[in-house]
Amino acid sequence: MNGKILPVTDLREEEEGIIHSIAGGRALASRFAGMGISVGAGVKVLRSRRGPLILLVSDTRVALGRGEAEHILVFRTKSRRPEAAVPEKPPERILAALLGQPNVGKSTVFNILTGLSQHVGNWPGKTVEKKEGIHVSGDREIRIVDLPGTYGLTAFSEEEKVARDFIIGEYPDVIVLIVNAAALERSLYLLSELLLLGPPVIVAVNMIDLAESQGIHVDINALQKSLGIPVIPMVAKRNTGIRELVTDIVRLAEGKLDYHPHIPEVRSDHKDVFLDISREIRDALPGSYMIPWITTKIMEGDAEVSKKMEEVLAPEAWSRIQSVLIKHEDSHQAVVGGRYGWIENVTRASIRRFKRGQVLKTDRIDRFLTRPLFGIPALIGILAVVFFLTYRIGFPVQSLLESVLSDISRLAESALGAAPSWLKGLLLDGIIAGVGSVLTFLPVLIIFFTALAILEDVGYMARAAFVMDRFMHLVGLHGKSFIPMCLGFGCNVPAVLGARIVESPKARLLTVILAPFVPCTARLAVLAVVTAAVFGRQGGIISWSLVALNIIILGLGGTLISRWALKGESMPFIMELPLYQPPDLRTIGRAVWSRTCAFIRKAGTVILAVSIALWLLSSFPGPGIEESFLGRIGKILEPVGSPIGLDWKMLVALITSLIAKENAVASLGVLYGVGREGLRTVLAQSVTPASALSFLVVLMLFVPCAATLAVMRQEITDRKWFYGTIAGMLLISYAAGFAAYRLAFLLFQ
Repeated sequence: MNGKILPVTDLREEEEGIIHSIAGGRALASRFAGMGISVGAGVKVLRSRRGPLILLVSDTRVALGRGEAEHILVFRTKSRRPEAAVPEKPPERILAALLGQPNVGKSTVFNILTGLSQHVGNWPGKTVEKKEGIHVSGDREIRIVDLPGTYGLTAFSEEEKVARDFIIGEYPDVIVLIVNAAALERSLYLLSELLLLGPPVIVAVNMIDLAESQGIHVDINALQKSLGIPVIPMVAKRNTGIRELVTDIVRLAEGKLDYHPHIPEVRSDHKDVFLDISREIRDALPGSYMIPWITTKIMEGDAEVSKKMEEVLAPEAWSRIQSVLIKHEDSHQAVVGGRYGWIENVTRASIRRFKRGQVLKTDRIDRFLTRPLFGIPALIGILAVVFFLTYRIGFPVQSLLESVLSDISRLAESALGAAPSWLKGLLLDGIIAGVGSVLTFLPVLIIFFTALAILEDVGYMARAAFVMDRFMHLVGLHGKSFIPMCLGFGCNVPAVLGARIVESPKARLLTVILAPFVPCTARLAVLAVVTAAVFGRQGGIISWSLVALNIIILGLGGTLISRWALKGESMPFIMELPLYQPPDLRTIGRAVWSRTCAFIRKAGTVILAVSIALWLLSSFPGPGIEESFLGRIGKILEPVGSPIGLDWKMLVALITSLIAKENAVASLGVLYGVGREGLRTVLAQSVTPASALSFLVVLMLFVPCAATLAVMRQEITDRKWFYGTIAGMLLISYAAGFAAYRLAFLLFQ
């Protein structure tokens, strides 16, 4: 071992070290600890050339921004190195909580157990998604709550707060902790915190097959003996171990399993500190909090727990606690060190592994995909293939559906021969023309959702975020924000919700603000239809130019906002890089099915209602559209559209796109009286190139659909930012439309 202490950033690729200390404050140290980065842990540098680093710590690949990595000080080396209460009587209905770190297969287990009985919502007062469902085993009904994926139970993020508040407040009958067999040490860190909270825990060791393929063998019996709690081996994607897990949930809840957990302790040189703080808080403990857990959180410097205890303790008692902590400033390291000492004892007898110098398949692939020279072209190529497949396959199928829709319209017209004219108009021009035009987008959406689900499932999206980190910094974000941005090409709703993976509140806010500028599939479909109809062979160039315009506006807007309005906060980049694995068809199928069903529900409810309302407004009091209510509304607004070349019909189409972007097509179909001729033929005859270009520019940059606005309002808690964002979009879209209209006169006149 080299005695010199140096930042981990000074190590070269393939060099190893042992962590000596961590600077940067307790909050960063707590975050690092949850990822397995702690004093005494071995670390190997896998990538260090420019930009973020990739480290191998406790068999886990972690991507770190260079600024965060500089806080990790290492020695260079060539080697590494209270009981819970069981319920007295069986509960009539078992409450089980699923908990685990990201990328351990928790969602797969939850989907298998609950099937179609799932209910998805949000935790009260939070923007974190809440999933729960029912599983019936014999005469027992198990209510299963899928807690957010989290690396620890320190109040660092909303997910961690939600998970620990649920466990403390609801006190579930059983907690199932899903861990990754290939990164067991890192996963057991969460268990070391969980055991202090009280409820009985079952450890489900998932991905046993993946661990074996990486040369890691987990002795389940030895692990169970070391922990003193039930341990179940699993391969969730193959449905292996699920039945045994359910059996143990019921037996543990009924008190029929031995449960004698070996609780981790603080480092031996700080046991007196632990006991002193425990004595001070014993008589003032709030609710169902456990003394060991509260004590360790105070020693860690957990801001939320410390504030709560300061409120309930006598001033003298809190002052004595602070005096103890001041004398022992390394108390946080004593807690973390005690946990990793416990983890080492647990795993020493239960894990056999390959030599760390062995090159894995994941490392070989990452040597190519995480280097800027190869990684960025690879990312561009992969996304190009995704879009090529989406539109190359999707558009012909869409055209086929349009032909089917036209045949259905003819058959419906024949069947309604003697029906009143208003009924014919409602069915043919309202429902079929409106909703039908939107449903033809399904092939494009399904292909895109499938491609992204595959990339996410095999582990590539985390690498995409890594290689994009440097470029995302130009707009005030880091690589993790690239993942929700990429989702935006499918739909802006999951893009806005996906911003929750960004820990920094300001970075999360900026991601939410910028996500709607990513052109979703609905906008791209409208873009393709209009450009093909009006611009013919030049349609492809026009389409890609407008997509590029959106990306440029996104970049410029992000740069301005981050430097002027959201400046002053550093945005750490800490992200796990999961092992590559074969795609799981069941997981991919569920993701595609869920997103597709959400789109169909929107088409069958919101868009159907809008299409009917549009037809009614465009048909009455008549005669003709121009004399209808809708025509009158459009003509009132026509002076606003005149400078940008939009007539009242196009203005109405823009307004209806606020409900759903697909409504722009439905509205144009109704307002221009498509009938049997088809929308593309009618648009080519009715709209000039200059007006079409202006319309598309405004549509691409316009205020997003109602569903996106709803989740934006939910995610942006400050009203000023929410309404300011909407106002900014209106101004940008109008100014860009004006410029495009004037430019089009030069190009097409």
